[in-house]
Amino acid sequence: MFVRTGGCDYRCSWCDTMYAVDKKFAHEWHSFSDDDVVAAVMQLSTKPILVTLSGGNPALFDFSAVIARLHELGYRFTIETQGSVPRSWFTLLDHMTLSPKPPSSGMATDFKKLEQCMSWLELEKIDLKIVIADDADYDYARYVSNRYGQIKCYLQVCNLEPGGNGDLAQTLLRKLQWLEEKVLHDRWYHATVLPQLHVLIHGNKRGI
Repeated sequence: MFVRTGGCDYRCSWCDTMYAVDKKFAHEWHSFSDDDVVAAVMQLSTKPILVTLSGGNPALFDFSAVIARLHELGYRFTIETQGSVPRSWFTLLDHMTLSPKPPSSGMATDFKKLEQCMSWLELEKIDLKIVIADDADYDYARYVSNRYGQIKCYLQVCNLEPGGNGDLAQTLLRKLQWLEEKVLHDRWYHATVLPQLHVLIHGNKRGI
């Protein structure tokens, strides 16, 4: 299950969830208290499951009370964040996916803050996920992966057409093949190449 927050401290050039980032969409957002989030998660799940905190940037919020209460019921928690906002409540997480943004995003990585995010959780509970749009992004991903070689690294092709659907699946599959060939050519066996399955199936349809 995903708990998606509104608002982000980044403005990536190819953001595929701008409706969860830009305040011009705020009229579509809903205010939830900790009690509301807990109740919604319990209502939508038939049993305790893994809950992913996503966004926007969910690190902008304090989920400590939600995590503590649902942990008692057997739920587990992970977060997907770019690693730009270190929070002490990360220690409560069962897992963390850090997704530092590559050059094509137009954002610069603050490695000090990224490492502060890592410091709150055991490294074996952390993954890196880096989206790749071009060769510069690929080189960036190699650098980040080598810098944090003890952390699993996942690569995902960039969804450069967040506003369209058309032949998006075919475009992404061609890009996925390009990325796969580069990884194999470089014998970069530490990296795992994965598609966005929901985008291949549903395009950029919202509510999936």
